[in-house]
Amino acid sequence: MSVVQIPLAATASQTLNVVLNQQLVRLDVYQRSTGLYMNVWMSDVQVVAGAICQNLNPVMHAAYLGLGGDFVFVDTQGSDDPAYDGLGGRYVLTFVRSQ
Repeated sequence: MSVVQIPLAATASQTLNVVLNQQLVRLDVYQRSTGLYMNVWMSDVQVVAGAICQNLNPVMHAAYLGLGGDFVFVDTQGSDDPAYDGLGGRYVLTFVRSQ
């Protein structure tokens, strides 16, 4: 098992592309009044839509999708759920490889 940190900016809405386990993955991260949410796309197909982002709670919960891991937000200063204004600082997005 290995952990990769995904760089995020402290903005309310962002999209980024990353290569994980030799697959192109697009992440849409956005803030709503009820929390921070994320969409995950693999090979231009949306595989996760509107997943709530919570501290230490895996985002995808779907090993069958074949990504070989899951995304986990980590509060580096406590145990709060992430908010956009702390992204890239207090709140870190990681990809935890299961292989």
